[in-house]
Amino acid sequence: MPEPVTIIGFGAGFLALASHLARRYFDVAKEVADIVLGVLALVLCLPVLILCAAIIKLSRSGPVLYRQQRVGKNGRLFKMYKLRTMYANAESATGAVWAARGDPRVLPACRWMRRSHVDELPQLINVIRGDMSLVGPRPERPEILSQLEKTYPGVRKRLAVRPGITGLAQVRNGYDTSIDAFRAKLEADLEYIERRNWSTELRILAATMGKLNDRTAR
Repeated sequence: MPEPVTIIGFGAGFLALASHLARRYFDVAKEVADIVLGVLALVLCLPVLILCAAIIKLSRSGPVLYRQQRVGKNGRLFKMYKLRTMYANAESATGAVWAARGDPRVLPACRWMRRSHVDELPQLINVIRGDMSLVGPRPERPEILSQLEKTYPGVRKRLAVRPGITGLAQVRNGYDTSIDAFRAKLEADLEYIERRNWSTELRILAATMGKLNDRTAR
């Protein structure tokens, strides 16, 4: 008859394997769901994107789409797409900085796009390409991440999963506006990574609908 310690060891190993397989299945299924839902959402949102593109073009302030380097899963850099809601070369004098309330860099005709977050819709392309997920920690810029690491040594734990268009930190805390304010965002992101499952994904997506008129958006 096996020794108790052998049984305990076998049981722990079996549970670890089961947990790994469950997480692996979730990751694969989530990636497939992201692609399917990303394509569907992009098609449905085309009329809104066309309207936004026309408004930006009429502002005569540069291209419609804005590509910005972000840090993705496992530290891989990628180009994230956004509708350009700021004046061209808005950061030429300041470099990478957080957006502020009433930010003068934002085009007046495009403030509603930031408040409703429709400026994030081009990131559906990133989701379809596999750079991002619908739900996950928001991707940071390399310059901002370097600043954050000085205060939060564990910030790179956020890079264990693909970044998202929306996430627990966004629906719970809104925008972070400084290094100090980032603490709540980091805590929420790490909580999401630890507990993510289909129920959490659906709750975050549902809560995101309440952010379509976000007064805290910069």
